Amino acid sequence: MQSGAADGEIETRLREIHNALVQFEGERKKSVETINNIQKTHEQMQVEVKRISFYKGKLKNMYYTALQDTEKEIELIKKALQLIEEVQHIRYFSVASKKSGSRQVKSKSSLMKSIMQSGMSLPLWVGKSTESPPPLCGAIPAEPNYIAKVGDVVAALVTVSENEDWILAEVTGYNQITNQYKIDDIDEEMRTEYIIGYNKVIPLPVTRANPETNPNALFPKGALVLALYPQTTCFYKAIIHKPPRKAHDPYQVLFEDSSYTNGYSPPENIHQ
Repeated sequence: MQSGAADGEIETRLREIHNALVQFEGERKKSVETINNIQKTHEQMQVEVKRISFYKGKLKNMYYTALQDTEKEIELIKKALQLIEEVQHIRYFSVASKKSGSRQVKSKSSLMKSIMQSGMSLPLWVGKSTESPPPLCGAIPAEPNYIAKVGDVVAALVTVSENEDWILAEVTGYNQITNQYKIDDIDEEMRTEYIIGYNKVIPLPVTRANPETNPNALFPKGALVLALYPQTTCFYKAIIHKPPRKAHDPYQVLFEDSSYTNGYSPPENIHQ
C-alpha cells in the first residue's frame, strides 16, 4: 500500500471512529437519563404505595429502554474497536508497501516500539452478557480450519541456521493445493521470506479478553505458552506466572532459561 493511500485510509477510519464516539456519547447521555428516571420512579414507589402496580408497569418499560440503550452503546463501541484494529493493521503491518519497497526499513528500536504499541493497543473484545468470546480473543485459539489472511501477523516456526525458531511473521500468501503459507520475517532488516506448512503457523489474537467479564478466555496460572520475548521478534516457551486482573494489565510470564538455577527467568510483563 502506497504511503499516500495508507494515510488516506487511516484518515477515513479516524473520521468514522470520531463519528461512532460522538454517537456513543449521545446514547450514553440517553442511558444516564433513563437510569436517573428509574431511580426516581423507585423513590416514588416508596412514597405512593397505593400506585405500585402503575409504577411497576412504568419501570418495566424503562428497563426495556435501558437495555436497548445499552445494546446501542455496545454496538458503537464494537464498531470503534474494529476501526481501531484496521488503523493499526494499516499503520504497522502493510504487506503491499513492503513488496513495493515504498516503506522505509524500520530501525530495530522503531520496530520494537511498533510491536509493543500494537500489543498494548490490541482492541478489547466487548460482547453482550449472553455472548461467548470468539476465536482469537485472548487465549481462545483459531477455528480448526482457519487460514490466516494476507497481512495477518502470526507466530511461525522457521529454520534459521539449522535451528528451528518461532518468529513473528507476516502472511504474504497461502497455497491451498500444498497447504503452505508464504510468510515474511517481521524484522525488516532480515527481509527473509519463508514457505512453511500449515501446521507451523499459529494465528495471533486479534482482540484482548477482559479478565473481569471473560476470565475463561485467558491462560490460567501455570499454563505453558509461547510468548514473544521482550525486545525481540522471537517466541519462546514460558509459564504463566500471573494472568491479567484488569483489561489493560499484561500477563506475567516466566521464560525457560537454563542460566537460572530454577530453569526460569524472573517474571516478565507480556501483553495479550
